[in-house]
Amino acid sequence: MPSANSEGEGVTEEVTRSILRTSYPEHFGDLESYAEILRTRGIEWGLLGPREADKIWDRHISNSLALLDVVGRGVDVADIGSGAGLPGIPLALCRDDLRITLLEPLLRRCNFLLLAVEELDLGERVRVQRLRAEDCDETFDVVTCRAVAPLEKLLKWTTPMFFPNGELLALKGAGAEEEIEAARKRLDKCGMTAQVLHVYAAPGIEGTRAIRVLAK
Repeated sequence: MPSANSEGEGVTEEVTRSILRTSYPEHFGDLESYAEILRTRGIEWGLLGPREADKIWDRHISNSLALLDVVGRGVDVADIGSGAGLPGIPLALCRDDLRITLLEPLLRRCNFLLLAVEELDLGERVRVQRLRAEDCDETFDVVTCRAVAPLEKLLKWTTPMFFPNGELLALKGAGAEEEIEAARKRLDKCGMTAQVLHVYAAPGIEGTRAIRVLAK
């Protein structure tokens, strides 16, 4: 998928919302319900800062949806350190072929996720577990995360969850290449390869970067 960075620079919150409404018409109502949950309870419970109320679509939902075309069809996904459900819940809302486990160690955040999953009627495909990634003994096709830890730590925590048959997809920013280099020794030792993907939710929206880690 090509980058939309230059095309999306300076896009406002309302423009991002409008583009997503046009790009995902079948799922936009659910995305809007989730945005309202983030804007109200997410801020009230301290999962998002008060200044994030006007950045829900631009900073959080569109960023999460950038992985939509990267995740394979019909797979089992673990979203580690899920927090407010990012990127796991937006992915679940727009991809009914995915089975998603939201892993979150903090009780308050788990309670938030349980309520959000129930209100969004995602219970058949999305489960919430109060668990740290390093304590998980399950394996998944895909492990996702957003703003959790540098790649070196992510690999230490998550390799048993996806390796050797699955992949890690970690949403990152401008320092993605540097994180790969910092984790090079661990990647080589474990027989893994990492690449930076330039991804975006829809044309016209600023893109982001994701690190994909697979077996060599």
